[in-house]
Amino acid sequence: MRFLLLFALFLLGMAQGPAAAAETYELLFRSTALKGLAAVSSESEAAQGTLVYDKVISGADVGQTSGSFGIGLKIEPDDNVAMMLYQGTRSRGLGNYPASVGNPVIMYFLESVLADVAAQSGGSPFYMRNRIKEALLRDAQVVPVSLRYQNRDIAAREVTIRPFTNDKARDRMGRFAELALAVTVSEDIPGWYYSLVATVPAAAGGAKAGYSNAITLKRAGEERR
Repeated sequence: MRFLLLFALFLLGMAQGPAAAAETYELLFRSTALKGLAAVSSESEAAQGTLVYDKVISGADVGQTSGSFGIGLKIEPDDNVAMMLYQGTRSRGLGNYPASVGNPVIMYFLESVLADVAAQSGGSPFYMRNRIKEALLRDAQVVPVSLRYQNRDIAAREVTIRPFTNDKARDRMGRFAELALAVTVSEDIPGWYYSLVATVPAAAGGAKAGYSNAITLKRAGEERR
């Protein structure tokens, strides 16, 4: 439910944005992202209707949030999506969401990045969330790319936003003013998202490593034909 409320916050104001912003929003928040994935109705179908992502976080100040994780999405018979987070033998639920709103991994990605960057920079996550929403109302950088998936080349697009490029508080944010959010999407990728990557460069001349939060599709279950 928390992610649905946050999703609604990102929706506010989008209808009044320019055409370019509407296109950016549709690329990043595709409502039909899960279309074509079959629901899991029994244990024997556990490999179907699922998406599995790798998540890797690195950076000098991320502490206990750093490391390698797994994210699992399972399409339920009632058209809801169950999302889980895994690390080693541990797991915890991340909620259940209507499949009709799209793939919830995008909102999980944004919120986890916001939490990390706010904790490291000492800034307000509410302020940063508003800057990201404003960035969606401006032109994003959209670049056609080719990626390799299941032994074939796939045409995709990489959408990049830099929410603090023109921010009035940029001078006070240090290296975090250079936060970049890059999302690679394709019609030929189950779940729409191939990768979601947030990066902050290392401080110039400093000893601190840069921050990276990367979610990449690892495996997809059987699709409807």
